[in-house]
Amino acid sequence: MNAVEPLPAAAPSVAELRQRFREGKAELLAHFGAARPTAPAAARLVRALARHVDATLTALWSRAGMPEGAALLAVGGYGRGELFPYSDVDVLVLLPPAAVVLPPDDAAARQTAIEGFITACWDIGLEIGSSVRTVDECVAEGQCDVTVQTALLESRYLCGSRRVFTTFRHANTRAMDPRAFLRAKTLEMRQRHQKYEDTPYSLEPNCKESPGGLRDLQLVIWVARAAGLGKNWGELAAKGLITPFEVKQLQRNEGLLKLIRARLHVIAGRREDRLVFDLQTAVAESFGYKNAPGQRASEVLMRRYYWAAKAVAQLNQILMLNIEERVEGSQDQPMRPINEKFLERAGMLEVASDDLYERDPHAILETFLTYQTTVGPKGLSARTLRALYNARELMGADFRRDPVNRATFMKILQQPEGQTHAFRLMNQTSVLGRYLWVFRRIVGQMQHDLFHVYTVDQHILMVLRNVRRFFIPEHAHEYPFCTQLALTWDKPWILYVAALFHDVAKGRGGDHSELGAQEVRRFCRDHLVERDDAALIEFLVRSHLTMSRIAQKEDLSDPEVIEEFAKKVGNERYLTALYLLTVADIRGTSPKVWNAWKGKLLEDLYRLTLRALGGAKPNLDAEIEARKEEARHLLNLHSMLPGTEGPLWKTLELSYFARHDAPDIAWHARSLFRHVQTNEPVVRARPSSLGEGLQVLVYSPDRPDLFARICGYFDGAGFNILDAKVHTTRAGYALDTFQVTNPALEEQDNAHYRDLIALVENQLGQALAATGPLPEPSRGRLSRRVRSFPVTPRITLRPDERAQRWLLGVSTSDRSGLLYAIARVLARHHVNLQLAKITTLGERVEDTFLIDGSALQQNRTQIAIESELLDAISP
Repeated sequence: MNAVEPLPAAAPSVAELRQRFREGKAELLAHFGAARPTAPAAARLVRALARHVDATLTALWSRAGMPEGAALLAVGGYGRGELFPYSDVDVLVLLPPAAVVLPPDDAAARQTAIEGFITACWDIGLEIGSSVRTVDECVAEGQCDVTVQTALLESRYLCGSRRVFTTFRHANTRAMDPRAFLRAKTLEMRQRHQKYEDTPYSLEPNCKESPGGLRDLQLVIWVARAAGLGKNWGELAAKGLITPFEVKQLQRNEGLLKLIRARLHVIAGRREDRLVFDLQTAVAESFGYKNAPGQRASEVLMRRYYWAAKAVAQLNQILMLNIEERVEGSQDQPMRPINEKFLERAGMLEVASDDLYERDPHAILETFLTYQTTVGPKGLSARTLRALYNARELMGADFRRDPVNRATFMKILQQPEGQTHAFRLMNQTSVLGRYLWVFRRIVGQMQHDLFHVYTVDQHILMVLRNVRRFFIPEHAHEYPFCTQLALTWDKPWILYVAALFHDVAKGRGGDHSELGAQEVRRFCRDHLVERDDAALIEFLVRSHLTMSRIAQKEDLSDPEVIEEFAKKVGNERYLTALYLLTVADIRGTSPKVWNAWKGKLLEDLYRLTLRALGGAKPNLDAEIEARKEEARHLLNLHSMLPGTEGPLWKTLELSYFARHDAPDIAWHARSLFRHVQTNEPVVRARPSSLGEGLQVLVYSPDRPDLFARICGYFDGAGFNILDAKVHTTRAGYALDTFQVTNPALEEQDNAHYRDLIALVENQLGQALAATGPLPEPSRGRLSRRVRSFPVTPRITLRPDERAQRWLLGVSTSDRSGLLYAIARVLARHHVNLQLAKITTLGERVEDTFLIDGSALQQNRTQIAIESELLDAISP
């Protein structure tokens, strides 16, 4: 019997391919999830996922009946043969050159086949990014768009016509201009780094796009490949661009970043490249890290990430400079001798020999002093960076104790300029942490306080930058008063040392201010700092939180508060130094923490304390008379008749005049002189004199729920209350003033607030005229950061020094409706509010209220109020 020819196997259906694809991917992810978290496991996964998608696309291509002259290419990251669990699958359907003209019916059939192929890809669950181009179109678009050119550079053949793929590769290679490509990718990298604040140390970094992320490594390969210098680390090493040691470092850190990214995708169940707070703990636990006393599992993971990102950023800089030298030919440019150890070439500081640091370790710190003091160099050359990278092991205990090195370090601090760039370079090259061992401990140290957006080391360098800017005239517009004070300061380096050490003991447990003071005392002793200067530096580190706390939480109209603070600082020199450090510190936490109102509070505290230090005893009566006289003068300028202010002022207590400056007193008198005995609420608003937000005045017959209704209106209208001053006149009227801002207008100028004045005056007036019970406060939605780092709600209630009023302190996570919820509790117990200081630190609030009322004199009622307040502020 003749053998029967077997029938050809039927092509699998789309449903079968879908099931096969999903089961195969699920099996790969399950195997990865169960395996030990190692870099090789991640490498196997991303390669296996790419192969799995290759097979699926090839089957779909065959099933779609694609024309013979077309080819399917993998491009972008998929073109590298790597695919992370939820990354996009980028493909190119490559058509023959445009010279091949198809008959209309064939062209329509080809278009139908292509559309059917792309639709089938989506049907089976492949999230593809697809493009359809001819060879000529690829070349043309690549020359216009460097992103397209980059994607095509990593193209990989999958199936279809090999001839058209070969034609495409040759055409793309011929069209490549290595110099233009390098320039474009360098500019693109700078823009990307700026988007992520030019630091690897963001508290929620993007492990792909942030500085020190995987994209920085891919960039090196792209520009090297475009220049014909190699397609992988081994080929770059063969061309002399990197050393075998650097290859190991690159592979190790790249492996860790890939492992973190793969785990992140698997745990999130979606494409997620950011190490957001919500996922950090889960990713850390997938690595086997556990919470321990004083250290969270997420901190261990993030510390490991930051060290890898820092190494990648260093190596990226070295390699990009090396490639630039090859492409631009700058390695052949003449060198200008600076001294026997250093040269300048093409605007970069160059070591005279590769073994300079091995022969002379003193030259390590001299590198930064030379960079700082020499006109010309814009940075360190690849050769210098490489020499520093390889010299890290030379910086041991003997290096730190060497008197020559200590003297050089002090010279860097004491130069007239250049500290910001020098210390940033020292940190980027790991020299700062090797020389100041105490600093090394906080490199990559996270801060779980909801208002710092940088790691401790980056925050410290940001504060150093801010202090340095006080002494640079070009930045006088940012800090006018600070610049004015800095012009009279004789030793800026004292403030630089204080900035370097103010948070250096964070993360150890205990009071970081006290521990930091001990560290800086040791530093000053080792570096032969004179006794008086050392005492000032130690004071600044120990007290760096004091001025901020007093300005934002205490009643600055109270002479005893000012006297007590004046005793603490002791003299004008200490006060000025503490003020400058405090402003720099607050502005170095987060772009959102500083505002003009905080600036005014600090400046007011500085001026009041300076007057007390000058020997002028606080004379409240004289101060109030001076304010009244100035207010009368301002009223005259507005053509107000003499004595207009009299009826209102007769009803006001001294505390009113003590808490308002003359312009505010005059504005109130001008607004209310016709309404002193009104039965209707009066609301007036104007743009804040601070340059942001509104000042709002409310004058109304007093009632227990008045403050709560005002807070309820501002909350519903989307305003944040920065400050509230509440007074009750002798005639039984409430005279309350508020500083408010609207987050939606943060990027706008004050003209937008001016447009809101009539609206606020009308709507708030209507809200205060309403009667009936207060509505329940809304439980505002908590932000993602607050959910990840919850703040334990705390209430403190204590009498003031004279036991006449009470200080209520509230600490909790910020949310909408919070102040209204507090005000409702106070209103329910008929507690009078005299002063409110609203301090928002990122997404945490630290509010202070000055209150009184008969309910506070009874222990049982006190406990009830505190209990209800805790319920009200709990998330």
